[in-house]
Amino acid sequence: MKAYFSRRYRFSASHRLHNDAYSEQENREIYGKCNNPHGHGHNYILEVTAAGQIDPQTGMVCDMAKLDQAVRKKVIDRFDHTNLNLDASFRNLVPTTENLCIEIHQNLLPVFASGELGQAMLARVRIEETENNFFEYAGI
Repeated sequence: MKAYFSRRYRFSASHRLHNDAYSEQENREIYGKCNNPHGHGHNYILEVTAAGQIDPQTGMVCDMAKLDQAVRKKVIDRFDHTNLNLDASFRNLVPTTENLCIEIHQNLLPVFASGELGQAMLARVRIEETENNFFEYAGI
């Protein structure tokens, strides 16, 4: 039997969607107002979903406090109140929320693989950028 446990987190960050391989005009056409030279920000809602067997002793898929600690260390402390364009991961990558979702997944994957969260596996990462836009990544 596989069960899923999801937890929500919040962080705020800014970014500018811009690709140096495109002209200024192409960037404006592709990214619209998100290409503002001064950037813009979002109050992101991150959802992390763990999957696995329910531990017969604890009755949980994973330890919520340990998950909170891992997300705080690997995601919140790194990205909250930052400009994503200045993060090393986005030096050569447009900091779209799709790419941010993948980056967060890749940062959390080793925590799950290490066994710190028991037998739970990282099922998916979901980020709400706005009320209407959200992105999910479940790995390759």
